[in-house]
Amino acid sequence: MSDPKALAEGIDAPHCLSRLAEMVQHKSYSETEGEQVLAKRMVEIMQEIGLDEAYLMPVEGDRVNAIGVWKGTGGGKSLLFNGHLDTNPATEGWTVDPWEAKIDDDFIYGIGVSNMKAGDAAYLCAVETLIRNGVRLKGDVILTFVIGELQGGVGTLAAVKSGLRADYFINSEPSDLQAITMHAAAFTFVIELEGVTRHLSKREAAVDAILAACDLVPRLTEMTFSDAPSEEHRSINRVHVVS
Repeated sequence: MSDPKALAEGIDAPHCLSRLAEMVQHKSYSETEGEQVLAKRMVEIMQEIGLDEAYLMPVEGDRVNAIGVWKGTGGGKSLLFNGHLDTNPATEGWTVDPWEAKIDDDFIYGIGVSNMKAGDAAYLCAVETLIRNGVRLKGDVILTFVIGELQGGVGTLAAVKSGLRADYFINSEPSDLQAITMHAAAFTFVIELEGVTRHLSKREAAVDAILAACDLVPRLTEMTFSDAPSEEHRSINRVHVVS
């Protein structure tokens, strides 16, 4: 089968959901042993479905990426998929087990489903579907399941530094299923506001750092950058304030 529409219609959705569920059931908190366990499992899965190469890539310390390569027949453009395996810890307020990966008619529930194990599972299952249907593309397909999203993308940086290259790449971060062709870089700044303490009877002589922050925060969040080369670039420039 090589017709794209027929391939898409023939995707085994329950199987893809089971792939995602297994990934969710791995507690891959960032900078814990769990992310390494999941990376090893991703290598096993890529070997099982028939990728030509599947291996762990050192990042830093004991942290590793899972990398897979499905070689093309030649003469085509290469494509690299990128997604992270690590997640934030589960917060309070869950009404279902965040590690069960419960599936109902509308959703699958669990830590990291949206950000971004669903994206990881999507490109894994896309390649698996092609292989199962005897399709071999002209160009190489590279699957990168990286770690370190919460540490500035150290896993992706390690993959780049290792020499992994492709003609095109797709990052599967959540975007409400909209293709996004631009991405904003991030710069972190620390702003310290110091007040002047006085007795309440001399309040007019004091400097209230909290009130100053209340004035400053709206100004920061409304900032844009004057050197943005286009309105499209300007639209992604934003400042976010955290304490």
